[in-house]
Amino acid sequence: MDLTGKLLIAMPGMEDPRFEHSVVVVCAHSSEGAMGLIVNKPVPKPDLGGLFEQIGIPLTAGGRASAPLLFGGPVETGRGFVLHSADWFAATMPVGEGLAMTATRDILEEWGAGRGPAQAMLMLGYAGWGPGQLEREILANGWLIAEPNPALALDAEHGTKWTRALGAMGVDPRSLSAAAGHA
Repeated sequence: MDLTGKLLIAMPGMEDPRFEHSVVVVCAHSSEGAMGLIVNKPVPKPDLGGLFEQIGIPLTAGGRASAPLLFGGPVETGRGFVLHSADWFAATMPVGEGLAMTATRDILEEWGAGRGPAQAMLMLGYAGWGPGQLEREILANGWLIAEPNPALALDAEHGTKWTRALGAMGVDPRSLSAAAGHA
């Protein structure tokens, strides 16, 4: 099973508080493990303008300084990852239909100049799983798997993304249980 491009939606009772109510875009998945980006956890500091200043990239008048900076996951939190629409192709990794991920400085320079992809989010860190780890978490009722949804993944309404991701699957969050069961 290849989950690349799919959404992972954290189930109630997620034991790791860093993933509570998370929506994750799976960027890569193979027998060697998985990598994803949490798309609904804004960080309070630094703000995007402050981060660009720290790394020496100017934000021009056309730049998107007001875009949120997100917690992409607990691995390599000092490293930036940009999840974006698939309309920008320099050094990108396709992530299913309509999405791509770039982790190079050139996308930030384009972003600062008001160019680059039409939609983008900058995350610090990523979520990573070793071989078989994600599959075990899914079997233990840790995650629901949803179809790719670039519009939901890239929108700025982070506070409601978890509920809306469940709703897109026809699931009412009040009907979910933290207890796993297998028939």
